[in-house]
Amino acid sequence: MNIPFPEYPRPQFERKENWVVLNGLWDLKVLSKENETIKEGKILVPFSPEAERSGFGHMTEPDETLLYSTTVSLPFSFDGEKERLFLHFGAVDYEATVFIDGEEKTRHRGGYLPFSLEIDRKEFSLEVRVTDPTDTKEQERGKQRRKRGGIWYTPQSGIWQSVWVEKTPKNYIKKMKLVPDLKGFWISLDKEGEGECVLTLMDKAYKLNDKGETRIDISSPHPWSPEDPYLYYFSLSFNEDKVHSYVGLRTFGVGEDDKGTKRLMLNGKPYFHHGLLDQGYWDGGLYTPFSDSAMVDDIKMAKSMGFNTLRKHIKVESLRWYWHCDRLGILVWQDMVSGGGNYFFPIISAPLVLGSHLKDNHYFLLRRRDKEMRAEFEKNLYAMIDHLYNVTSIAMWVPFNEAWGQFDSVRIGRSVEEKDKTRTVDYASGWLDQKAGSFKSLHVYFRPYSYRKDKLERCVILTEFGGYGREIKGHRYGEDTFQYKGFNSEKELTDAFVAMYERDIIPAKALGLSAAIYTQLSDVEDELNGLITYDRQVVKMDKNRVLEVSKKLLD
Repeated sequence: MNIPFPEYPRPQFERKENWVVLNGLWDLKVLSKENETIKEGKILVPFSPEAERSGFGHMTEPDETLLYSTTVSLPFSFDGEKERLFLHFGAVDYEATVFIDGEEKTRHRGGYLPFSLEIDRKEFSLEVRVTDPTDTKEQERGKQRRKRGGIWYTPQSGIWQSVWVEKTPKNYIKKMKLVPDLKGFWISLDKEGEGECVLTLMDKAYKLNDKGETRIDISSPHPWSPEDPYLYYFSLSFNEDKVHSYVGLRTFGVGEDDKGTKRLMLNGKPYFHHGLLDQGYWDGGLYTPFSDSAMVDDIKMAKSMGFNTLRKHIKVESLRWYWHCDRLGILVWQDMVSGGGNYFFPIISAPLVLGSHLKDNHYFLLRRRDKEMRAEFEKNLYAMIDHLYNVTSIAMWVPFNEAWGQFDSVRIGRSVEEKDKTRTVDYASGWLDQKAGSFKSLHVYFRPYSYRKDKLERCVILTEFGGYGREIKGHRYGEDTFQYKGFNSEKELTDAFVAMYERDIIPAKALGLSAAIYTQLSDVEDELNGLITYDRQVVKMDKNRVLEVSKKLLD
């Protein structure tokens, strides 16, 4: 059997030896609230039991428990006096308890971020118990809904990213933080044990400070951009430990163009973000893509049509996806995963229809009543930023989308800006604008977009629009359909897309618009408004004509 995702899961912090992925066939039991077995069989990890590719076929209910089990025999030696072993989970949705040889070792809550634990043996039985309330509680869940339909998708649960084991020396590098600019970068380390750490870059060795940051200046620096995604590769040596990584030299921000208009900036110059909404869902895999190469194909397809940005929509991907964005060259806007109770649509939709903007401290109306869940959201938001901080391509953080669980966005947006001064922050994408931050962020679907200067003189960005759809027979997910406007042929759809850009977006850019994120990269289940079908088999527009209008926009 081919093992899914055999690649090293963490390219930004890679050890070349003594690691193994544990993906493959595991045993899975579904237990009732009374601890009785509902279903059991084999599951292909890391696909969720709801995903067709898992081979299991079960929709996990909120009162059920998933009991994963497998036996592990590592293919390398282990000396517990001199070495360490770490068991890593890329992502498990939602609450996971891990047992080694029947003994509980750790618990983790949150379905989108990695967690690890140290183990002390190379052969062991591994069990993971997982529960997932899906949409019955206020935890982060994105677009998962038990009754899917329209813009809400099949829920998924359990293990959905790689599980792997890695060996390190007793003294080892825990993590690093990179802060690049256009002349070099700052680096700081967290390590276990005493000793000298040396960074080797372009055959030159730099001794790093034991405490605090170390500055690495580069002669004749080569900036990173989507058009020229140049990366500097380096290694870190600490006693017997060695880690390989890379850095791209770039800066992001908001500044004024030569006419005094607020613009998004890349490397100190105005740069228009021409992007696609990317939901990160896959036919047969849900959150988990077909393969590593499938992620590459999505990014290359977007670039082949002239797009330079992907807005990763209310999902956190595996680190390999971000690595591919770094090396292939595409900007990333990273959404936080939305949560909260089931949305009260008169409140959620009012800004779209009426233009009104409710204050987002109304926790009851915005379905954010659970204080513990609000605190968990903030904790996981800042953990996501720490987790992805070293990704070169991430240009913007987006804490909230369309009031889905939005609360205290001004305070939280400012906290994100304080935590990461190197990137921009869209406090609240779409609506419930709280009149703060650097951006006037707009979602426009039911009317043509017309640029208006922001009264607060913020940078104007169109963060969702379009949603033009086309049904492709034989490449549908279900019987129902959702699209903002449908077309019957490749020519009709492409004509409408090109006309919209030429009529609305290109003139708006000249007036001051700084970004445009079209909905969307791919179809998702009932949503048929992707540039490509859900199964990634058919491109629904004329790629050459889309590329031509992209070039007009970016000239």
